Order: sequence, then C-alpha cells, then structure tokens
Amino acid sequence: MPRNVYEIMFILDTGKIAGDLPAAVHQLHAILEKHHGEILASRHWDERKLAYPIGNQKKGEYYLIYTRCDAKEIADIEREFKLNEAILRYLIIYIDPKWEEQMLAVARDEHALALQGATSDDSIDGFDDYGSMPRRRDDKD
Repeated sequence: MPRNVYEIMFILDTGKIAGDLPAAVHQLHAILEKHHGEILASRHWDERKLAYPIGNQKKGEYYLIYTRCDAKEIADIEREFKLNEAILRYLIIYIDPKWEEQMLAVARDEHALALQGATSDDSIDGFDDYGSMPRRRDDKD
C-alpha cells in the first residue's frame, strides 16, 4: 500500500485534557506511531468557542497533525480516535502529492499562524464575517 500524507484536525475536550495539552498530544502521537505513522508536523492551532455545543462542551482545543502512513491503517487509526474521550471531533484529509511540499512548509513555519489571534470584529474593518458591509436597521431590501 502507498504511504500517503494526511492532515488530521482535532477538536479536543478542554475539560478532559485539563490544561495538560502536551499529554493529550502525546496520546495522539502514540496512536499514530502505533499504526506506523510518521509525524511530519504537529502544532497547536487555537482554543475557540464552538459554533454549537458538542457533548455539553462550548469550547474546544484545536490541534493539527500531518502524518505519513499506509492507507490501510486509516480505519484502525479512526477506530482508536473514536475511543479516545479527549477527542470531541476529528477530520482526516488526504493530501495530494502535488501539494505535500507546500502544505508541510506552511505547517512547519513558526510564523504561519501569526494572525490566528486576530478576531473578525465588525468594528475593526466594518465588514461582517462574510465580507459584506453590515446592514443598518433602516436599510430596505
């Protein structure tokens, strides 16, 4: 089987990891390495309010891992992710070989997520989250 590159985005339960993110990340890495996955990049993304509650959780810790592993191992990896109580949600995406270099370069770059703390506050630039100007109450359709 070919060894492909995958991007895995996790939303971790902030209550279950109890501020010990390194221990939770160690568990994630252990699962991937158990199934012969090679960790190519691993980084914390952000702690954010969820769009909707997941299992009574209103906040989640977002974490991103790039790994290279056999395609046949993905089902076993997913099975273990489902059993891990610290993981609220996860998404595994296959990275096309023509994009591997660019994706990994961004993932490994220390400054790639430098703007992650910026918020989309309407008062900052006058635009809403969808790129359009906010409507006034007296505007007509």
